[in-house]
Amino acid sequence: MTRGRPGRSSSGLLQRLRPAPVAVDDVRAAADAVLPGLATGGLRAAVLADPVRGPVLVLAEDERRVRVPLHDLAEDMTDAGVTPTADGVAAALTAFVAARPVSDAAAAGAGVAVLDWTGPACTAVGWRVVVRRGDRTVAWTPSDRADAAVVARTRTAATARAADAGGVLRVEGPVALWSHPGAPMLATAALADPERLLGRIAGAGLRVAEPHVVVTPLRPLACASAGVTDRLAGLTGEACVRLPWAALPDLRWL
Repeated sequence: MTRGRPGRSSSGLLQRLRPAPVAVDDVRAAADAVLPGLATGGLRAAVLADPVRGPVLVLAEDERRVRVPLHDLAEDMTDAGVTPTADGVAAALTAFVAARPVSDAAAAGAGVAVLDWTGPACTAVGWRVVVRRGDRTVAWTPSDRADAAVVARTRTAATARAADAGGVLRVEGPVALWSHPGAPMLATAALADPERLLGRIAGAGLRVAEPHVVVTPLRPLACASAGVTDRLAGLTGEACVRLPWAALPDLRWL
């Protein structure tokens, strides 16, 4: 009897620690509440009946289509630890919609050029077109309909917008930090016009000889002289890339 009690207590503790499941009905209620406000511009969002998979969330925007059963969404939210309250599920569903694929038209009309990792090794960066949705940015992957001319025009327009993407400059000793408080990924957009950024740094009172930059996507840019950025890159505890100013125009598109 006594030996059995710890097992029951442990089982009860595990039960309490296990995340409460998000039900399909919770996702359906959230969809009814938030989708009308999210379906703006060219985005159409609805929950449709599927005789095999049950209710399915359908997102359609230009050439992009997303279809996902509410059952799958409920399981994913449960695995992610989403609180099964109206506000919690609504926030998770809103984030899911915001992360939908970027259409060619959206990239052409609002895309911004930023630097991102070229691969999972996080050892090099390249230019990528992203679209801002609230405080997040979503990368554009050209559709099969986008030919080389469309891709080139979209990238050119995104580069032009990048210099005006905004940001905040802070000078700390020999280092200039450029950040974007609204959408962190957009901090690197300033490097699309590096001479303009250097001018802002000089206007803030910091003259940089042999300028280099330490790039960590989703983090502020660190601009300083070669020796200072070398030390910064060695001290940081996360993956980063140190680049001379002259190397920026030669970075490839992803």
